[in-house]
Amino acid sequence: MKIKAALLPGLFSAVLYAETSLTTEQQVFGSGFSFENIPPPATNDLGSRARWQVISGKVDRNGGGIASMNDGKVPNGDDEPRTNFFFAAGSNGGLVHVNLGDAVDLKRITSYSRHFKNRGPQVFDLYASLSEKPPVGTGDLKTKEWVKLASIDTRDAKRSMGGRHAASLTGKIGRFRQLVFDIKPTEKKTPFGLTFFSEIDIVEVNGPDLKHVPSGNPPKVIRFATPDKKYSFVVDATEAPQYENWVKTELSPVILEWYPKIVDLLPGDGYEAPTKVTLQFKNDVPNGVPAYATGSSVTMNAPWFKNQLRKEAKGCVVHELVHVVQNYWLAPRLNPNPKRTPGWVTEGLADYIRWFLYEPESKGAHYTPAQIRTMKHDASYRISANFIDWVSRNHQKDIARLINEAARTGRYEDDLWKKHTGSSIEELARGWKSQGLK
Repeated sequence: MKIKAALLPGLFSAVLYAETSLTTEQQVFGSGFSFENIPPPATNDLGSRARWQVISGKVDRNGGGIASMNDGKVPNGDDEPRTNFFFAAGSNGGLVHVNLGDAVDLKRITSYSRHFKNRGPQVFDLYASLSEKPPVGTGDLKTKEWVKLASIDTRDAKRSMGGRHAASLTGKIGRFRQLVFDIKPTEKKTPFGLTFFSEIDIVEVNGPDLKHVPSGNPPKVIRFATPDKKYSFVVDATEAPQYENWVKTELSPVILEWYPKIVDLLPGDGYEAPTKVTLQFKNDVPNGVPAYATGSSVTMNAPWFKNQLRKEAKGCVVHELVHVVQNYWLAPRLNPNPKRTPGWVTEGLADYIRWFLYEPESKGAHYTPAQIRTMKHDASYRISANFIDWVSRNHQKDIARLINEAARTGRYEDDLWKKHTGSSIEELARGWKSQGLK
């Protein structure tokens, strides 16, 4: 999706430069580096033959190094450090210098980046010089030998940061021997706002015909919303178009019915659950992970769903939607000293809603008294769901809501079980394990 286009005629000398345009795009859906107005990365551009070096700033050792900027290769996923260049976490970025060799007339400079979160956008200043003397630091860039071509910022306050970003400066850029990218953090609330640069193309006038990496598939997106338009959903099936009809006919009705129900089941004082939820099929999810939620997004393991469409697929999505509504990522914002919620509580609550409220007829988390006597209440997922169900039926029907609200605000502690039921977590566990005994 094209998110910004701007003309920058005022930045250039009338003697050396004509009007140049800057286009930036962010693509969240689809696959590969497929953009509306910007070509995919090239493998034989001038940048692939230039000499690249970092002249200031600390490079992150987890990345692919400076070669990732011009090797004609791009990452296949949204979190592949080894195929990207980025500066070290917690740093203020740095300067990347490109020696083009001879003076060259340039017609396009395009930068590409990819990450699922705050390392996706690009924030940098682009400088150029006809001089043969390389800069030592930022001070040299302020001299008359260097010109600032553009300030790039692909962030958009109305969109999430994740996805593939591209920024392209095109036109009669000018004749230069050197370029410098003054790269800055995308945000400083966390130490991880350093862009994952996947590739930078530098294209000369009258250069060779460019060879491009595969552009990927255009987005295949299914959109739907609740009747009152309060909650809207986007399912990206680009990497799994075979599920498009299943999403439309079977999954979307479940989401439309159950997402509002989950919101009602897990309220909070002043809390508003995400109103826009994104679900995306991916082919590169690790084996053994059917799906996972991050913020208001759910990633689904496309190969796993193949044999589960009539089995666990819909229930799996319901489980992940519970995590979206739980929103325990909010705890550090709502509480200056948040307490960590145990994983068994997080997953047990999600499986409780799935197995005992959404699909109780499946009996997917039902166990015999004899089986329960060998289990631990904090074994997580189905077993913990069974424990929570037992507590809700025998001690406190609202236990899921009460425990969840504390967890969301970073106030979970085991004493809450006694506060709400009159029995400690240990006493409840013993009662649960002894059910069916005479």
